[in-house]
Amino acid sequence: MRIEYDIKLGFKDVMIRPKRSTIKSRSQVTLEREFKFLHSPLLWKGIPIMAANMDTVGTFNMAKVLAEKKLFTAIHKHYSLSDWKAFLTDIPHEYYNHIAVSTGIGKQDSEKLKFIFQNNPSLKFICIDVANGYSEYFAEFVKQTRDQYPDKVIIAGNVVTGEMVEQLLISGADIVKVGIGPGSVCTTRVKTGVGYPQLSAIIECSDAAHGLGGQIISDGGCSIPGDIAKAFGAGADFVMLGGMLSGHEESGGEIVERDGKQFRKFYGMSSTTAMEKHIGGIADYRASEGKTVEVPYKGEVELTLQDILGGLRSTCTYVGAARLKELTKRTTFIRVNEQENTVYTE
Repeated sequence: MRIEYDIKLGFKDVMIRPKRSTIKSRSQVTLEREFKFLHSPLLWKGIPIMAANMDTVGTFNMAKVLAEKKLFTAIHKHYSLSDWKAFLTDIPHEYYNHIAVSTGIGKQDSEKLKFIFQNNPSLKFICIDVANGYSEYFAEFVKQTRDQYPDKVIIAGNVVTGEMVEQLLISGADIVKVGIGPGSVCTTRVKTGVGYPQLSAIIECSDAAHGLGGQIISDGGCSIPGDIAKAFGAGADFVMLGGMLSGHEESGGEIVERDGKQFRKFYGMSSTTAMEKHIGGIADYRASEGKTVEVPYKGEVELTLQDILGGLRSTCTYVGAARLKELTKRTTFIRVNEQENTVYTE
């Protein structure tokens, strides 16, 4: 046993200090970024905000809206092959640059992934997703996937420390997903005591990834647009959202009506709800590590996206970053004990 005494920070522990700026208007800020990848020859351009691969967020309907605005969706892994066929015949070819096919690491997952890519070779992104990315088997699966799909962009996670980011990049990942326990419907930290404050995880993991020429996704912990700005300021290349995109028309999830108001169910993918829905229940050797909640119905996602992107542009004007790419270099975090005045709450 050992103890690390360095302070580790989450989004609520800091704010971004403003700096002198020559930008006259938010409209002058460019949020699109262009990425080359460590292994794949693909060149990607877009706004690097992602919908999480949850079946109450990363849906085909969400993907259509986000791709139209050049954002990204990691589509959840529970769609059937016929669902994929119908979806891909219904979208423009350029949307393929803004969606990832998600997969687990089981034999059936590999077979399903193989069929999807055999039938749709123009798909470009694979998201290999497990809750715990620290096993040797996971790194080996990433390597096997790279050997099988040498030209695809491979996203792999989740981890929270630099050495494992490096391991996954060396194994064949292009982008590593960072985050253990920060999500709004994740209970991993409660059930296991394991985790890492998200801001510090981003800072440390982005440093490791960028040293090798890879990228990271900050996955989880963003509850307001300012958190997204902090994630980019800390060095994240992409930011993945779950709860912030839940509850919308495009999100999926069962609709519940109470006292004349509509709600949508939103749950973690390791929750009892998800496991009963997709694998017939919780195995007797494990516990649920996710919540099930009811989110007030928010309507179409477009207004939420405007709020997110508008807030991010405003952050950039406060620190003088004309492009999102410049935000990290222009960011100075200050430690705080309070974030906002909560006398009046909405």
